[in-house]
Amino acid sequence: MRLPRASLFLLLAAAGPLAPAHAADELTPLIDGVAPAVIADRRYLHQHPELSNREFATAKYLAGKLRALKLEVQTGVAHTGVVAVLRGGRPGPVIALRADMDALPVTEEVDVPFRSTVRGNYDGREVGVMHACGHDGHMAILLGVAAVLAAKREELPGTVKFIFQPAEESAPLGEEGGAQLMVKEGVLARDPKPEAIFGLHLFSQYEVGTVGYRAGGVMASADDLRIVVKGRQTHGAAPWQGIDPIVVASQIVLGLQTIPSRQMDVTRAPTIVTIGKIEGGVRDNIIPDQVQMKGTLRALDEDMRRQLHERVTRTAQDIAQASGASAEVHISERHAYPVTVNDAQLTQKMLPTLCRAFGERLFEARPMLGAEDFSFFAREIPGLFLFVGVRPKGADPDSVGANHSPRFSMDEAALQTGVEALTRLSWDYLHGR
Repeated sequence: MRLPRASLFLLLAAAGPLAPAHAADELTPLIDGVAPAVIADRRYLHQHPELSNREFATAKYLAGKLRALKLEVQTGVAHTGVVAVLRGGRPGPVIALRADMDALPVTEEVDVPFRSTVRGNYDGREVGVMHACGHDGHMAILLGVAAVLAAKREELPGTVKFIFQPAEESAPLGEEGGAQLMVKEGVLARDPKPEAIFGLHLFSQYEVGTVGYRAGGVMASADDLRIVVKGRQTHGAAPWQGIDPIVVASQIVLGLQTIPSRQMDVTRAPTIVTIGKIEGGVRDNIIPDQVQMKGTLRALDEDMRRQLHERVTRTAQDIAQASGASAEVHISERHAYPVTVNDAQLTQKMLPTLCRAFGERLFEARPMLGAEDFSFFAREIPGLFLFVGVRPKGADPDSVGANHSPRFSMDEAALQTGVEALTRLSWDYLHGR
């Protein structure tokens, strides 16, 4: 759903005057009131990050905060996840709100008093650990929303299920985890069973105070790719006596790039094939037996995702065969996230709420080729996933650390924007507005 300016103006007019987010109402004092605690929670969680499926202390911290609000709390979901239920004082629908918990194997370079100095183990290597993608902010925001809604518990017509999800950045090799495991364990099927789910992501490319939405495919599918090219080892001075897998691998890399540009319908949605790692050989004058390549596949449409898998496999195998080599193609051995799709009807229903809350700070976001395992929840029930800007006002976009960068940071005013977005979406949905 892409709204022209005239349509957006009509929606804004129907939603009411373009008042600032702090317009006087029953929720504003509560949203303002939790701001210091939200910032404190974010800083604590930032200073104590944990990697995927290892969020033990994080889970304990969250569970304690949620129990203090007198919510029903369950721990150990999908290994380290936390689920809390707030039952309103009046009957009504059930919705879910989600935040992710895990940090990244990144050594922080931001000079703040609460910077992370934590070390951890990732794929057998010692690494720095940092909340370099805003998950500390997501958790703090959701704690703030829980506090606001708990304060209005008696007036709340329905139930809110707060889902704190581990391993969004993917579980360690050989382990299950993340949203997919939560769904498998029945987090959306158990009573109370939500009928819709909301979430958000903090992004450095957007200015603080802004909120982005989009109906349909909003974030890409992500599938890891591994190709093993097998040739025949020989002396580097006599390549005709063997089959050179390095040359074949190079041809495959170039051939794969013609798939998004020449074989996929770019008018529907973009696709990406990226090879990020090539390994092969031990010495300069030995042509090796094999080369291994690793990369990622991205798509914004599930049918195009299927086509991409088929064409990548065929292209690699056929190029290898033409040279007398062979290619084993492995897709989604470790990462396999579907397209994150915002339900069109839910988006349209909640757009007036966002317009009332944020006015001209609301924008229609472009789809992203980054991936999110919120997609597993949104495959089960209607979902709406928003983007919240964290870049300081006036800052050059090229000067701020991007998500997943060791220099990622945020203007903490964005946290209150996130609390407001999820609180008002919950309140209006439950009240049938």
